[in-house]
Amino acid sequence: MTENPEQHTDSSTRAHAPLRTVAGRYALLEELGRGGMGVVWRGEDTVIGRHVAVKELRLPDGAEDAGVFSERILREVRTGGRLNDPAVVTVFDVVADGDATFIVMELVEAPTLSELVDRRGPLPAHEVARIGEQVLSALEAAHRAGIVHRDVKPGNIMVAPNGRVKLTDFGIAQAVDDPRITTSGMLVGSPAFMAPERVAGQEALAASDLWSLGAALYFAAEGALPFQRSTTAATLHAIMHEMPPLARAHGPLASAIMGMLTTAPEARIPAGHARGLLTAAAQPGPHTPPGGDAQATAMHHGGPPTLAATPGPGPAPANRTRRKLLTAGGAVAAVALLVGGFFAGKPLWGPAVDDAMDETLTYGRGGDIATYDIDGRSNYCVNTPLASGRALASSNWVDCEDEAHDAQLFEIALAVPESSDSDVAAATYPGEDRLRAFAEAKCTATFHTNRVRDDERPGLRFLALVPTEDEWNQEPADDFDSPVRGVLCFLVPADSGRLEGTATRGIA
Repeated sequence: MTENPEQHTDSSTRAHAPLRTVAGRYALLEELGRGGMGVVWRGEDTVIGRHVAVKELRLPDGAEDAGVFSERILREVRTGGRLNDPAVVTVFDVVADGDATFIVMELVEAPTLSELVDRRGPLPAHEVARIGEQVLSALEAAHRAGIVHRDVKPGNIMVAPNGRVKLTDFGIAQAVDDPRITTSGMLVGSPAFMAPERVAGQEALAASDLWSLGAALYFAAEGALPFQRSTTAATLHAIMHEMPPLARAHGPLASAIMGMLTTAPEARIPAGHARGLLTAAAQPGPHTPPGGDAQATAMHHGGPPTLAATPGPGPAPANRTRRKLLTAGGAVAAVALLVGGFFAGKPLWGPAVDDAMDETLTYGRGGDIATYDIDGRSNYCVNTPLASGRALASSNWVDCEDEAHDAQLFEIALAVPESSDSDVAAATYPGEDRLRAFAEAKCTATFHTNRVRDDERPGLRFLALVPTEDEWNQEPADDFDSPVRGVLCFLVPADSGRLEGTATRGIA
């Protein structure tokens, strides 16, 4: 594992006698921080008289080839140094001196995001979103240039008092990730912020940086590391198999974070859509329903569809329709993920394309499945095929463990902004194409998370059900048992057989 020392200092500057001079030009004045890969110094460029940060990188213990190490550092960091974005720490020079390599870069007088959260606790949502926007801008510039950062973490994100953000250490993780210079079993990057595909031994992708950014923003919003456990092995297991709950983040910020933390890189939210959500969340103001639980707008993983909020004691809500929508089927969640996305004229992730996805069907009056009822006994599976011309009555819902079945419900997503009951009731039908695109993207994303068991997924396909316009526009009664404005995701067998038991993880 590499730990990059923090490149920060306080705002005070003092005269220092040089401790030594590198390459006959850079005077090292004082140590600012150190980590597993070396030391960061406050330095002075004696040629032009400016203060700089100098990162001294030394060959890792146990490595054999100092020449390879120096060569890769020079090549990779110089490549990263060509990036031109306000949120990228500028690299001025890379030099080899003795048995060490020195990266000379812009001196940023600011704390890291890690220090900021340690000092202040969880940050306000709009502040987290603004930090995320700037880091995302830096990553997009890098990805366009074919550069993957590989070690995005709070310790590499510096936040100035005026809100300006700088992302540092481009190229360093890439440069040291070479079997000729890394010791056996060494992890390049910070395990708590390492994307699942990298844990699985795959090459780092642009999407891997997005996952790490999602973990960093989770830390900023929640004040806790999402996957950190007592051992490295437990941390890596959590990254592969768990999804952290959101207690403070909500609305578009929650959607951006959880979209970036989608396990499968191909189903992860694209940078452009993440940026749209972060822009929406960056505006100060409430993004959660009055009196609502922040969890109601977060993506949920890890079990069959679950309650978006646990009902507590007290009088029944004035509008029973929405309560039925949230609790229909006993444990069916309606998860709103569309703030700043779907109703801005495009689905959150855009149209999904997945080899495991079957044709999307419509339900409700005039649809492929004209008769659709949800059973109220907490059953998730149905004993009839989902196909055009079929009916799905309450009697078709069965307990997944009790008998073989043709499909299993694994997600419901509410297709309207979850800001108030009146918004749900007054939402205009967005059109079948948009509804299909959202449903397919949502079902695809959830299918590839740890909600569906890894050992079951190869034998499964999935499909989405969306309401017809007539179904969308009908006025639900107080005892209404259908989601009306929800899109539904079902698992079906990949072959002509039937399903046995449950293919999803149990409720924790």
